[in-house]
Amino acid sequence: MKATIWHNPACGTSRKTLAILEETPGIDLTIIRYLDQPYARAQLAALIKDAGLTPREALRLRGTDALERGLPDADANAIIDAMVANPAYVERPFVRTDKGARLCRPQDKVRDIL
Repeated sequence: MKATIWHNPACGTSRKTLAILEETPGIDLTIIRYLDQPYARAQLAALIKDAGLTPREALRLRGTDALERGLPDADANAIIDAMVANPAYVERPFVRTDKGARLCRPQDKVRDIL
């Protein structure tokens, strides 16, 4: 099974999710360090939608200035635009497999799509 994780190695939840993926037999894993290789707008919008979330639900507030910038009150397009411009605004980690996409917080949510 193919799996892609949008990974931040500084994040404990992202590291734990990656470990689950690496320990799962039969996974063909792609790791994207999204802070170094930012999302394309269409890719991010599709990932959020496929995970069953709204852009607001995928917005990372902790450790960012998103709240001060008023992003939680912005419309979906403005939130996605801000996420594309500053990928630190994207909650992490997202994982996509052949079975779907999930925001893996907590990390065990990845098991839903394995």
